[in-house]
Amino acid sequence: MTKEPFIRDERTVAVADRSYRLACLVLTFGLLIDVAVRGLMLREAPWDLLALVVLASGVATVYQRVKHVQVLPRWWSLWLVVISTVVASAIAVAVQFLKR
Repeated sequence: MTKEPFIRDERTVAVADRSYRLACLVLTFGLLIDVAVRGLMLREAPWDLLALVVLASGVATVYQRVKHVQVLPRWWSLWLVVISTVVASAIAVAVQFLKR
């Protein structure tokens, strides 16, 4: 049996990175849909799954900062945090209001 050398070039890395990105998107949006279903239809507390989504985003952000990679301008990142906090708060208030 002949062993062929394992070649890892830029294309291989790019394709692998893209596949990881797509898998992460599917997982994240799947979790968000699961959170919505559990919260709105089943009346269960979905905070554990929502925490996974937030934690995954935080890990990616911290890793990019440590590696000195700036994907978005700093002001954009700040606005995303503010907007997502406002939207999450509005959703939490709406859910509490609808439970009554």
